[in-house]
Amino acid sequence: MTHDHDLVLRPTAAQTEAALNPPPGRNGGDLVVETLAGLGATTVFGLPGQHALGMFDALRRSDLAYIGLRVENNAGFAADAYGRITGEAAPLLLSTGPGALTSLAALQEAAAASAPVLAISSQVPGAGLGGGRHGYLHELPDQQASFRGVVKSVHTVRTQSQIPSAIAEAWESALTAPHGPVWVEIPQDVLLAETALPVVTAVDAAPHDLPPRPELTAVAADLLSNAVRPAIIAGGGVVRADASGKLRQLAERLNAPVVTTFGGKGAFPWNHPLSLQSWLEDRHTTDFLEDADVLLVVGSGLGELSSNYYTFKPRGRVVQIEADLGKLESNHPALGIHADARLALSALLETVPEREDQTAPDRVRTVLDLVRERIDSQELGLEQRVLAAVRQALPDRSPSFWDMTILAYWAWSAFDARRPNTMHSAQGAGGLGYAFPAALGGAVADPTHPVLAVSGDGGALYSIAELATARQHNLDVTWLIVDDGGYGILREYMTDAFGRSTATELSRPDFVALAESFGVPGVRTTPDSLADDLAKSLATRGPSVVVLPAVLRMFAPTHLD
Repeated sequence: MTHDHDLVLRPTAAQTEAALNPPPGRNGGDLVVETLAGLGATTVFGLPGQHALGMFDALRRSDLAYIGLRVENNAGFAADAYGRITGEAAPLLLSTGPGALTSLAALQEAAAASAPVLAISSQVPGAGLGGGRHGYLHELPDQQASFRGVVKSVHTVRTQSQIPSAIAEAWESALTAPHGPVWVEIPQDVLLAETALPVVTAVDAAPHDLPPRPELTAVAADLLSNAVRPAIIAGGGVVRADASGKLRQLAERLNAPVVTTFGGKGAFPWNHPLSLQSWLEDRHTTDFLEDADVLLVVGSGLGELSSNYYTFKPRGRVVQIEADLGKLESNHPALGIHADARLALSALLETVPEREDQTAPDRVRTVLDLVRERIDSQELGLEQRVLAAVRQALPDRSPSFWDMTILAYWAWSAFDARRPNTMHSAQGAGGLGYAFPAALGGAVADPTHPVLAVSGDGGALYSIAELATARQHNLDVTWLIVDDGGYGILREYMTDAFGRSTATELSRPDFVALAESFGVPGVRTTPDSLADDLAKSLATRGPSVVVLPAVLRMFAPTHLD
């Protein structure tokens, strides 16, 4: 009798010959790139450094496409976007010490947004591991300690034979829900040493499914079936799980209004009769959600922004579906279901019956009318015109990437993403400089559609060097820079809090002339010509810059009332 666990895949004669006689001139770096190719990777991002040269030398012997950026943090943002768009683990190759540490902010954003990034860093020679002070260049007593609190998992390689398994284990970790960044580090001497190990050809690293426990979905289905005023909050987990269709089916079956978080933009149709859109920073929406007798929260931890700065206090039962175990009931008591959003919604659809409620669309319209009246009363016509111009110019299938800037804050609440997984921002961790390098990664992930990046002048200067990357690879990204002469949102915050702002005003370059010095066409626009100028740039292949000199204001917050 043969048992399944006794079955072994036997190599072919050709595979046996290749294993016994591997090609000469390979090193540990070859094992890295061979493993990545065996896992299905086609593209890597990164920046070379002295200790990592073994990996980069091996790239020229592989079929992997390499996209090199000018700053490690920007390379991390590009990999983050590639992972978000493709749903694949995005390899990020880095060097030791300063090169590795410079990627930390990007990896924090990837962790907050559950973006699958596979960071592979070099290390000092193996003799320097373990905390001894040998004086190697870039030496840290414990490099991985800097990453342990940021990434999902850390993997240290000490011998060449460990490379394929460590990378495969990290790949599986990155792609098992919740997705996230992982860290692998390999000593310089392990990467450089010639290897007699066979070529890596077959690597198994399938991510684990995360199904819901059936007794929990049974209780959730019963609560939703008997609800009088159900409502749904859809977060980024719905988008990452490709569960937008399941969400819509359940909402329509329950006649339950849906609001999407800023990370969940596009998870539910913006103009659907049950859509509360994304107005989470509004007291009218908060009041409506608090009044739900059963609130289904899918793929969101109800953090600071999603809870209107923690002013949201649900009065009914909360059912929370979340793949990140640490987010379950982290802010509100709930029936917590630790599961992938798609699998959990599928389970609910198997048992939840149709629920008749003709009042739900009218209640949704009432809330949206109240929100609109509040915004219209604040003399914010310029801001609404600018956002409408961006929406008009951007093709429906084109992804957009937004920095931490006032126009992005508007977009979180007021921008119709049209499709899931097309609007991305740095609101997970909130760091500056995300938009443009992330847009470059998005353009690599899907070169069939133009990509838009939106930054303020302050955030733009974080990533201005990547104009060289955009030109070198001729990436189809239009960069909209809203130039208000400073850190606009911080200027507002400080003025509101202290009566005046400090350290927010910036001297900045002529962005059009600077772009042109990189060989990237630039244009200065106005609010009236923005839609046409953006549309023209997006319709022209290759990188471009559109500069909008404008001082925008935020709508008044409601969480301070």
